[in-house]
Amino acid sequence: MRAAALDPLILLAAAGAIAGAVLGPTWLPLHWLCKPVATALIALRLHWAAPTSRMRAWLLIGLGLSWLGDVLLMWPADLFLAGLIAFLLAHLCYIRAFSLGLHGRFAVPGLLLFAAIAAGVLTLLLPHVPEAMRWPVLAYVAVLVLMASLASGYSLQRRFRPWPAAALGAGLFVLSDSLLAIDRFALPHALAPLWVLASYYLAQWCLARSAEHAPAQAGVHG
Repeated sequence: MRAAALDPLILLAAAGAIAGAVLGPTWLPLHWLCKPVATALIALRLHWAAPTSRMRAWLLIGLGLSWLGDVLLMWPADLFLAGLIAFLLAHLCYIRAFSLGLHGRFAVPGLLLFAAIAAGVLTLLLPHVPEAMRWPVLAYVAVLVLMASLASGYSLQRRFRPWPAAALGAGLFVLSDSLLAIDRFALPHALAPLWVLASYYLAQWCLARSAEHAPAQAGVHG
């Protein structure tokens, strides 16, 4: 019950982060305050709601690295590459979390789907990415696709019970990162932070929720 009580606070912090990013320079302090708070609250919800397991531990580490990425990406200096690395490491933690006890065949449909999406986005994106950033971007996309494939495979293996939290989180993370990259490198848009952050926070919330009913093989001895 106390974990669910955090949901309104997560929603409020996420709304503040989005409003602060969209409404202009005067509201930026709200964005700076609320953005890391929202991620921290999602981590706290996971800590309270999910039973102790290796899956929960890896997801918590991933959320901690995501929190670091949040801070780096909103820093006044251009720390986009540092933020990219923080999120890449976060996805490696998520990969470990969702690989525990996963039979590889369940990840194949997600791999095909997300690889196709990534190929389409990269076709649009790469001509606009500075040459020095291309390999880091490609490495990040490869790790993101693998994370999304394993997360969706985790949901598929469990027959989407009690609900497909991991698969939804994976899809929303791919959407959020695609919109962020397109806004930064190809087609900037004033309302991009709205869609990027809304899908990002919902993705993290869903991934965190997926550990609440972790099977035994993803648990303490997984």
